Amino acid sequence: MGTLAAALARKGIETPEDAYRAEVEGDIENVKGVLRITQIRVDYHLTAGDEKAKDAREAFASYLVSCPAAQSVIGCIDIKTTSSSAEGRYCRRACQSNALRPG
Repeated sequence: MGTLAAALARKGIETPEDAYRAEVEGDIENVKGVLRITQIRVDYHLTAGDEKAKDAREAFASYLVSCPAAQSVIGCIDIKTTSSSAEGRYCRRACQSNALRPG
């Protein structure tokens, strides 16, 4: 959450606790007899005004390449992120780059 919060801050979008949160879930599967985390899904929720929607979309579209946690597991774990906004018009925008899928 910190990397996205920093990207949002650079766009002038605040992320106080009552306006910014994430729901995270993942899958653990038996892969050739070994339990592995195979997918992580992160659904970000942000309350921001309509005037900040474009900036929020830009931050969301670009933050993963700077995220240490995501960059540490890309190629091993499928990462899918979505975002929704209470006021902005970018609800449920999926970010599913091929670079984020295990090979």
